[in-house]
Amino acid sequence: MSRRRYVARGVPGGYRIWDNRGGRWWGDLYELCPDDLLGELNGRADPAQLTVLMKRYRARKR
Repeated sequence: MSRRRYVARGVPGGYRIWDNRGGRWWGDLYELCPDDLLGELNGRADPAQLTVLMKRYRARKR
């Protein structure tokens, strides 16, 4: 059984996305983990779809 590539992890102040293959944080810190982003992480975890979702939430912060 292989480990998922991306997982959402709780950190002080919210959640971040951990990349198991790269061994580093991927993306921004979220105070609340958006449902569709969390669903994609727990589902297929398609990197292209994750990138689209990350850009959407990053744009909302500005």
